[in-house]
Amino acid sequence: MDERYDPKKIEGKWQAHWDAAGLFKVKEDPSKEKYFLMEMFPYPSGKIHMGHVRNYSIGDVVARFKRMQGFNVLHPMGWDAFGMPAENAAIKNNTHPAKWTYENIAAMGAQLKAMGFSYDWDREIATCKPDYYRWEQWLFVQMFKKGMVYRKEASVNWCHTCQTVLANEQVEQNMCWRCGDEVEQKKLKQWFFRITDYADDLLEHCDKLPGWPEKVVTMQKNWIGKSHGAEILFSVKDSDVKIKVFTTRPDTLCGATFMCLAPEHPLVEDLSKGTAQEAVVQEFVARMAKQDKAKRTADDKEKEGVPIGAQCINPLTGKTMEIYTANFALMEYGTGAVMSVPTHDQRDFEFATKYGLEKIVVIQPEGEALSPETMTEAYTDPGVLVNSGQFDGMKNTDAMEAIAQYLDENDMGKKTVQYRIRDWGISRQRYWGAPIPMIHCPDCGITPVPEDQLPVILPEDANLLEGGKSPLPELDSFVKTTCPQCGNENARRETDTMDTFVESSWYPERYCSPKCDDGMFDVDAVKYWMPVDQYIGGVEHAVMHLLYSRYFTRVLNDFGLVDFKEPFTRLLTQGMVCKETLKCPEHGWLFPHEVEGSGDERTCTKCGKIVEAGRVEKMSKSKLNVVDPEELLAKYGADTIRLFCLFAAPPERDLDWSEEGVEGSYRFLQRVWRMFAAHMDEVKDAQPFEGSPDDLDGYLKDLYKKTHQTIKKVTEDIDGRFHFNTAISAVMELVNMVYGLNDNLQDEKRAGVLRAAVEAVILLISPMTPHFTEELWSLFGKTQCVLETPWPAWREDALTADEVVVVLQVNGKLRSKLNVPLDTDDEKIKEMALADEKVQKFMGGKPIRKVIVVKNKLVNVVV
Repeated sequence: MDERYDPKKIEGKWQAHWDAAGLFKVKEDPSKEKYFLMEMFPYPSGKIHMGHVRNYSIGDVVARFKRMQGFNVLHPMGWDAFGMPAENAAIKNNTHPAKWTYENIAAMGAQLKAMGFSYDWDREIATCKPDYYRWEQWLFVQMFKKGMVYRKEASVNWCHTCQTVLANEQVEQNMCWRCGDEVEQKKLKQWFFRITDYADDLLEHCDKLPGWPEKVVTMQKNWIGKSHGAEILFSVKDSDVKIKVFTTRPDTLCGATFMCLAPEHPLVEDLSKGTAQEAVVQEFVARMAKQDKAKRTADDKEKEGVPIGAQCINPLTGKTMEIYTANFALMEYGTGAVMSVPTHDQRDFEFATKYGLEKIVVIQPEGEALSPETMTEAYTDPGVLVNSGQFDGMKNTDAMEAIAQYLDENDMGKKTVQYRIRDWGISRQRYWGAPIPMIHCPDCGITPVPEDQLPVILPEDANLLEGGKSPLPELDSFVKTTCPQCGNENARRETDTMDTFVESSWYPERYCSPKCDDGMFDVDAVKYWMPVDQYIGGVEHAVMHLLYSRYFTRVLNDFGLVDFKEPFTRLLTQGMVCKETLKCPEHGWLFPHEVEGSGDERTCTKCGKIVEAGRVEKMSKSKLNVVDPEELLAKYGADTIRLFCLFAAPPERDLDWSEEGVEGSYRFLQRVWRMFAAHMDEVKDAQPFEGSPDDLDGYLKDLYKKTHQTIKKVTEDIDGRFHFNTAISAVMELVNMVYGLNDNLQDEKRAGVLRAAVEAVILLISPMTPHFTEELWSLFGKTQCVLETPWPAWREDALTADEVVVVLQVNGKLRSKLNVPLDTDDEKIKEMALADEKVQKFMGGKPIRKVIVVKNKLVNVVV
């Protein structure tokens, strides 16, 4: 056995062994309980980063742990290979998206294998391959036939830089989620999925996801945004047009004195056309299109708007109301039209005050008499209706129902429910995506591609146009086709491609049977494996990928392809990997390797100037505070990196990168290696002791108990809790206890107890450091891989401690500790505590007022 642990020598050896043995390959086995674990698959960006390493290390620990517990574990990997990230990177690097993507898949696949992750690579998928997207095209056609897909002109989020439409969920503070540039509104014909048809079901099942983080469930509920209220019809004066308004406050209808339309509302253009306000309205709408929606609707944002040159009629009072377009009205909420009640809504109050508009009080608080002339803010609390005709004198809470019913009976409106969520616009005007399988015929209109002609293959030899524009509309070999219904040879293919989130909405099912060529997946395989037992990924996908996946699963359920609605039983959202930023006054952001020295004396290797250390924040290529996993692999090996990522912080929290922490993990593995080497001759031929702790004495008894206590601690910390850091810490304590074994201790049971402890150390850290432990396991003469070895079990009779640690306090502050025999008499513990030197020091000779003893836990001396 080598004196030192050499990762370069052993990691490649064991990866080759696992691969040759097909150790990670699985198939359906009804005799075994299944466990489907997956991490969110990556974009093939070129290199794995430390965020990937942390995410996949977490997943690999659980996968290996469950395998050793006897589960049939499916742990797959694939590539989210379509979409803007790959295309933008290819453009930046002056290469073709297909070439860029496939080269990156190969490179990143090799990196993941070098980390020793236990993926079944026979199940690898890439969403850019026709054998994958063929089936989402097939489902699109089925959805179209069932009316679950439609096309309409809509005001959409448009990113000039990415030359495409973005879903609402892909716009962050009016910036493109991918490139960070400003988004504006644009009208285009788009394809939509009717996700709103499932809004109630999605919302209801939010409370049936007990294995999900509460914050993610809350984010989904808020995004769906269910509101109860009334839909009210306001007739436009001198017109047949009626404006639909959704309000949660129909009780205030008689106080509505003007109307506000969102700048994106189609009626803004229609009703202002030909009026004296047309030019003013156009300027306002154009200006609003460039503003961040979140900022323009913020409470502290000044309310502004312009009249559009049209009026409407309040259906209850018959009064004429001026119609404005205003910055605080949004198409994303309700109908994009707001009945404005300035006395009972603060935004409306500020708007009316600014533009001198009428205010009418319709709710009076009990015992008061509000006057519009003296009000300094809107009154939004309960009260009694006034100035509301037949509803005067009613409590406003009762009037909500009564007015809604009156509107319904008189064809003026109805009770209804609205949602914040909007139908999912999946059209993208980009090249690198799955073609939408529809055909535009001059005679038949829009018709789906026949199923036997699927997939509609994206031509991977097409070159992008200037500015990254899609070549598909200009590519006759792709666009020109024959109508499948009437044979018209002047038909054209749809040139929009699907949002990349479509591909990631059903990939768990495809993992179950990735080579299935007669359907989206093998239904029986999915029935065995799905739903996913544990999903691991970033919280940033809470209202995009996770919501879309839940929706897609319901669609599959409606088509009878799956018998469940929720794709992910449990969800873990891991924190980010963070590192301090380093900046040179001359050269700007610096990579860590471009800095030398330590502390405040660090200097730039390029110019020698003092470097400024910034905040610890998420590793980012833009700020260069990144660490290359390949460099770490070469220096420390995969197991050290994995161990650090798991030990430095609980998975749900951010991990602050520390070179010292990595070094510490490496030293620990060396320490375990030396422990093994030191005792190798003694324990190699011994059988692990498996008897009762009562058959042992002294240190051997303590070591045996510590071994079983550690097995229990690590098992419970990993299983469902994911407390890998405390699990590793427990193993460290066991290792320390092995080191504490006196070489002069002679006992016939010594070798067996020591063998049991060393085996436990190997097995317990094997999910975290698989190569390292395989090597040690084989040195024991084991022919079976660690992964094929059952997870160790603990003995209940070995869990009780003979001694306990009692905390000693003075006036509630920790001052010392005592190791005492279990269940020591309270008076004896009190006597020992008062005799303790540190306790006496902090008592300072003051008289004792009382002594509190909590059995087996603490003594608090009050002076």
